[in-house]
Amino acid sequence: MTVGFFHRVPLNSRHELGVDVELQQGREAIVRVAVATLWSSPEAVRPVDGPALTAGVDIPTWVRGMDTDQQVGDCVLSQLLLGERVLIDELRPDGWARVVAVEQPAAKLDPRGYPGWLPADQLTPVDPTVSGDPLIVDATVTGLHTAPGGPVALPGVVVGTRLVPAGPARDGWRPVHVPAQAAPLWLPDGQLVPVPTEPPSAADALAVAQRLLDVAYIWGGLSAYGIDCSGLVHLAWRRFGVLLPRDADDQAVATTPLPLGAERPGDLYFFARPGRKIHHIGIVTAVADDPTTRRMLHACYRRRRVLEEQLPADRTATLVGVHRV
Repeated sequence: MTVGFFHRVPLNSRHELGVDVELQQGREAIVRVAVATLWSSPEAVRPVDGPALTAGVDIPTWVRGMDTDQQVGDCVLSQLLLGERVLIDELRPDGWARVVAVEQPAAKLDPRGYPGWLPADQLTPVDPTVSGDPLIVDATVTGLHTAPGGPVALPGVVVGTRLVPAGPARDGWRPVHVPAQAAPLWLPDGQLVPVPTEPPSAADALAVAQRLLDVAYIWGGLSAYGIDCSGLVHLAWRRFGVLLPRDADDQAVATTPLPLGAERPGDLYFFARPGRKIHHIGIVTAVADDPTTRRMLHACYRRRRVLEEQLPADRTATLVGVHRV
């Protein structure tokens, strides 16, 4: 990779500490907003996408502003959560960065991770002075506060976000390091959990996914405001520190096939049309007494939301396998 093209970002307290404050091509950076959207190209964004493009990103307003056709536009590839690492491949003078999301495996696209574009001002350089065992946000949606019980400084932080603690809890609140923030921010200590040392049970992951019932379907979405089928699976296991691939066909490769009929709640159904690659995934929600009573939780492209249902006939006809994480 070529090194040496710089994109300047506003200085913060790290400048006083002698820490690099510039994004650099060929180096890692981290997401500084609650949810950053990964785009197919800068030219693919639409007028409706404005709230998702600024340094003060507003994902709820962005989702509410889309009609049903815009919800499934293929300009969105994925989303990244606060503190997520990326590798910068290119920095354009117009403020866009081509990156690889290294925490979202996508072997068929790039062995390093999921590639795409995002506004460079949604990133900040890695701060080497911040270290420690991260905690995972367990609240479906929360905000980070300036002080215990104080004003919200960063809203819209979602489940599965990893944050490094900045000290012990105080009066039920925990300080955390936040990218590009000069001082720690705070959230209720009960909304944070340690990264598990053991893999989660399928039932645990299913319970997280069930909290997203009725969330809008957004192609490429990966948050509690809008999500797609493989994003729902990725996010549910990410809450437990398990980084599954981002796309459904890659998730099939990364999980263990089972005989149809052996599935249990929390296992995964995969769907494909004859001669085509896997295009859809759902999470098993019930033990099936027979093939006609299978049920799943999934982000449904056709209904434009997350729902739990018995497999309709057309889904049963395209069911190609059941896997276990």
